[in-house]
Amino acid sequence: MFHALSVGGFRDVCRPANERIPRMTVVEKAGRGALSLEIEFGSAAAAYLEDSRAGLRLPLPRLGGETTERIFSSLRPAGEAAGFQLFSADGWLLGCGLQPATEAPEAAALELYRRLLRATDGRWLYRVWNYVPDINGLRDGFENYRAFSAGRAQAFEEAFGADYRRKLPAASAVGCLGGTMAAIFVAGSQAPRHVENPEQISAYHYPPKHGPSPPSFSRSTIVAHGGGKLIFISGTAAIKGHETVAPGALEAQLECTLDNLRLMSRAAGIGENFGASGEFVRHFKIYLRRAGDLPAAMVRLKRSLLRPDDQVVWLQADLCRAELDVEIEATLVGK
Repeated sequence: MFHALSVGGFRDVCRPANERIPRMTVVEKAGRGALSLEIEFGSAAAAYLEDSRAGLRLPLPRLGGETTERIFSSLRPAGEAAGFQLFSADGWLLGCGLQPATEAPEAAALELYRRLLRATDGRWLYRVWNYVPDINGLRDGFENYRAFSAGRAQAFEEAFGADYRRKLPAASAVGCLGGTMAAIFVAGSQAPRHVENPEQISAYHYPPKHGPSPPSFSRSTIVAHGGGKLIFISGTAAIKGHETVAPGALEAQLECTLDNLRLMSRAAGIGENFGASGEFVRHFKIYLRRAGDLPAAMVRLKRSLLRPDDQVVWLQADLCRAELDVEIEATLVGK
């Protein structure tokens, strides 16, 4: 089943960073019919949607593309757990939650992921989307993303023990404005298959130069879906081995990112065309550090990756390394 993940702009008033996150209300309306989980971009602050709408509004500028991304449908409220708003559909569990990040990002990430893992209630995690304030800001010589990674890793190890890496889902983490972290997850009872890029060191095996704890995610996660499969591709960028390729050169980073996507497509068992032959409905989020790079990126990606029937959202965001200018994530849903 598919749900509507709406992406659009709106007006909002930025709340102080230390203001309490408002309580969610939509999950209390259990008598309602099917819902769509809506993630709106372009706000001044992270917040739950109001007026009985389900989802989040997030402070990332939308640069172009679709205003609605449809991945799942016929969601129904599944209550609230550990501060996460939950929805279910055909054996899937989806959740969205917020975490104040006015303190150190490591502590905020630890608390967010402790709550997220409690909310999944023992299910397998398939995909997590993370939004991290001031992701490239420096603390103690490390970017905030590395502190976020340390908190996330601690939560996984607490939950699953020293071999937690076999449980790690596909994921992305990009910067956002304001002072609130956000996470959206997809989980289920069926064990997935995790796939790595043969030309990249697995993120969870990165050397210490990338922070006190390596990033906790798999490059891709594959789950059986009806008669086909659903493939979650993590945020993919210009990295070979564990090193950034061509800092400051957008065209070269696009070429490297496209090569990594081709490698992931092959590793996932769908050839090198990334499911473009019609067997998948393809959803992309493309993050650019600089809004001014949009025209050049559109030309290049429409020529070599994107097809007219793809669902694409273009967003402006800081990325997990200050030297990265573009990141692409994808969800491929088998027809």
